[in-house]
Amino acid sequence: MDFDLSDTQKMLHEMVRRFYEAEAPPTRLLQIYNDDERLDRDLWRKAASLGLAGCAGRGGNMTRYDVRRIPAAALEAVDFSRAAVGVLGHVRPESSAHRPEVSFRVLHDGANFYVRFDVEDRYVRSVQTAYQSPVCTDSCVEFFVQPKAGKGYFNFEVNAGGTLLLYYVEDPARVGKGLAKFTPVPEAWGKQVEIRSSLPAVVEPELAGPVSWNVSYKVPLALFEAFVGEVGKGGSVWRANFYKCGDNTSHPHWLAWSPVPTLNFHLPDCFGALALE
Repeated sequence: MDFDLSDTQKMLHEMVRRFYEAEAPPTRLLQIYNDDERLDRDLWRKAASLGLAGCAGRGGNMTRYDVRRIPAAALEAVDFSRAAVGVLGHVRPESSAHRPEVSFRVLHDGANFYVRFDVEDRYVRSVQTAYQSPVCTDSCVEFFVQPKAGKGYFNFEVNAGGTLLLYYVEDPARVGKGLAKFTPVPEAWGKQVEIRSSLPAVVEPELAGPVSWNVSYKVPLALFEAFVGEVGKGGSVWRANFYKCGDNTSHPHWLAWSPVPTLNFHLPDCFGALALE
């Protein structure tokens, strides 16, 4: 058996060595480690341009989900079995031993997005009931989506009881415990997002489980266009990620569809592709 590197492998080895010698010497890595965010976005983009960053999906390809088109429908009448199934398969190592099974489905009709999460869970808690309250502290599913290249993204965060937090984020750099530039989506628009949950609005005390629950919602494309202008519909590609968390449950956990390199969901460089039929 020949254990020598091939010429291609030698070239790759040399490229990686030169990149990290120039861009990420030990002193720089230590600075990044000691930083609160533990992420150098410029370094990450450079690494991604060479195919070295962990934001890429399995095999080095961007994670992709195909959004099928359906006729317009009321949310309760949507047949989500027509949608492809996506799975949140990446668990951050900071998580507890709890590993919920989470899948999602997305459809569109040219005027609305339909999103559904299904969760096989334990330790379910949901106490936030006000629009824009910190639902990530509850058992929560999240859909971050960038409809238009060069513009910001929206973070749809919905707890198990169906309460929504929704921002339009233009600069996700961390500033203290917040973001550099974001706009809370006004409640008038938030009310345009129709939400259905299989659990009551409040789940307290915590349900040790097992518990199966789901959340689905309908988002008018007009909401996106109010912030970013006209968006592509059929045949276009948006970018997005899907998450599950439970920050203040007894067993906190953080899962993603497209992997993130640090415990931070606000990483649009790591978003996968949504291909609209």
